Amino acid sequence: MFKMIAQIALLITTVKLLFIPFYHSTDFEVHRNWLAVTHNLSLDRWYYDKTSEWTLDYPPLFAWLEYGLSYIAKIFDPKMLYLTNLNYESDMTILFQRLSVILLDFVYIFSVHSCSRLVSDGKLLVFVLLVTNPGLLMVDHIHFQYNGFLYGFLLFSISNMIRSNYLQAAFWFAILLNLKHIYLYVAPVYIVHLLRAYCFSVSSTDGIHTPWYSFSFMNLIKLGVVVVGVFAISFGPFIQHIPQIISRLFPFKRGLCHAYWAPNFWALYNFADKILQHCLPKLGIEVVKSEAAMTGGLVQEYDHAVLPSIKPSVTFFFTVISMVPALVKLWYLGADRRYRTLSFVSLLSVLGDVDGKLFLIISTVGHYSLFPLLYPKNLIAIKIFMLLTHCAIAFGNIPALYVNPKMKASKKRRVLRLPMLGRLETLYIYGLICLCVYETGIHSSLGLDKTLPFLPLMLTSVYCSLGVFYFWICYYYYFLNFNLSKVRVSTTNDLSDKKVY
Repeated sequence: MFKMIAQIALLITTVKLLFIPFYHSTDFEVHRNWLAVTHNLSLDRWYYDKTSEWTLDYPPLFAWLEYGLSYIAKIFDPKMLYLTNLNYESDMTILFQRLSVILLDFVYIFSVHSCSRLVSDGKLLVFVLLVTNPGLLMVDHIHFQYNGFLYGFLLFSISNMIRSNYLQAAFWFAILLNLKHIYLYVAPVYIVHLLRAYCFSVSSTDGIHTPWYSFSFMNLIKLGVVVVGVFAISFGPFIQHIPQIISRLFPFKRGLCHAYWAPNFWALYNFADKILQHCLPKLGIEVVKSEAAMTGGLVQEYDHAVLPSIKPSVTFFFTVISMVPALVKLWYLGADRRYRTLSFVSLLSVLGDVDGKLFLIISTVGHYSLFPLLYPKNLIAIKIFMLLTHCAIAFGNIPALYVNPKMKASKKRRVLRLPMLGRLETLYIYGLICLCVYETGIHSSLGLDKTLPFLPLMLTSVYCSLGVFYFWICYYYYFLNFNLSKVRVSTTNDLSDKKVY
């Protein structure tokens, strides 16, 4: 098993090496500039420097990582560390930056192995699906970012949570937050689960009522020491500059959207605003026209033309409200000791048919939604090949974990139906093929690339947001109605870890 995992890791690393000379986004210059900032300036100037428009806006631990990498970068090409060498990208600079992502990715590979060992059925499948994730390949190794490295800390935290090593789980998650603060959206889940599973020494007898008498203040203090300790080490050297760091970490003036519409609810909201902006005048309703507000490609705050403009406080409010039912459910599930071995694992897609089905949908739609990030035409075949390969692995193996052989024989007539998906879900996935054909060929052949250059991106964002929103609704409903009694959990002797079946 280990030999096979090592071979897969070596193979995927080789593929990453082949991506070194490919196109890279402005994020490449972002990280080059951060290397220069941390290498040349004193600590008290890291979060104030404005030499480049790509100012340092990650938490201190990531800044320290850039600082450490800068000394290795100096060996490759000292000129990349010149503050005024904006948009500098020599061959050695490109080689170093790419290799830094590839080497740091081994944190992700080790964490995936740690998590996959906890799954009884489909260990190798989980490892392959996560390590060959086309989203990480596209965004990290072509577009250029360090997401795999960061996800590694999240998976280390998750694997420790499953093993009931709660202090280690809290430690790794605190490290993650101090590397990239965007993971704050996961923090409420950690807070609720750690409080219920670690700070209460007695499980609920009925899965509903909480034995408050068993609350352990000592365990709460231990959690606090671990989390606060990590933050103190991270932010301690910058104690006088915390307000400036916070302003960099949370730039609310950037608004909801820019050139790339993330496939979420706001893409649908923006699309509705654009439709109303063009249709209402035809109905005799006057609309105050603005420039292509949500399609200008700039990162700043805009007002909608028809629909109410959404402020950060509003999004925060609705985000919190939407999380409350799930957090309440999580609190009650955490009362059952059996659930403590199941927490967060459903993302691995091999624990149940619903998890598997929804994984097939979201992985396909989510990865396709990243296509616009790799816009050069010479990358079309590569990104399609990566997505189709991953889909072939997922659709070819996940259904086998749940579909009875006799049921397979009875469904042979459903030739065009995708495994585990319903008719409408299958049609929706096939719709991605039509969308891809239009974007890569029909749009430009009709001459619309000159008059409506933003149309393909808008269509991708809106179409994919429908799939993502559908997934969110389905999975939210599934979680709120989750019945633990239908899941079997046992402990094996070969490992000290609890296995999930």
